[in-house]
Amino acid sequence: MKTLKKIGLALLIATSMGTFSTAALAEVDPGRIAYGPHEAIDLVIGKIKAAVVAIKGGSDGTAVAPMIKEALDASKEVNANDVVDRNRMKANDMLKSARAHAKASSLQEAEQELEKAQKAFEALHGMV
Repeated sequence: MKTLKKIGLALLIATSMGTFSTAALAEVDPGRIAYGPHEAIDLVIGKIKAAVVAIKGGSDGTAVAPMIKEALDASKEVNANDVVDRNRMKANDMLKSARAHAKASSLQEAEQELEKAQKAFEALHGMV
């Protein structure tokens, strides 16, 4: 009888977990755009390229730093798995460094960091 109760309880718990899965019921908030991993990566790369173009076009650091911040914010949309997340965080460190250089008006270093970050984000496509 004890064994039967344990088996019944285990089946009840397994059934309830499968029925009320939060991942199955997850929805996007109204007004929020959800991106797939590849789309989110492309979005970040596009924002990085825009910042590089601004640097090459002669913009100053105060104009470039918010562009890099937009790329950092967009990178939060990249969700695939743990490996992608670890590498995304490493690429984010490069973006943070580029932003710090842009704020300090050393745009050459910022451009180099942005190019490294762009390559790191392009490498994420193969990890998804």
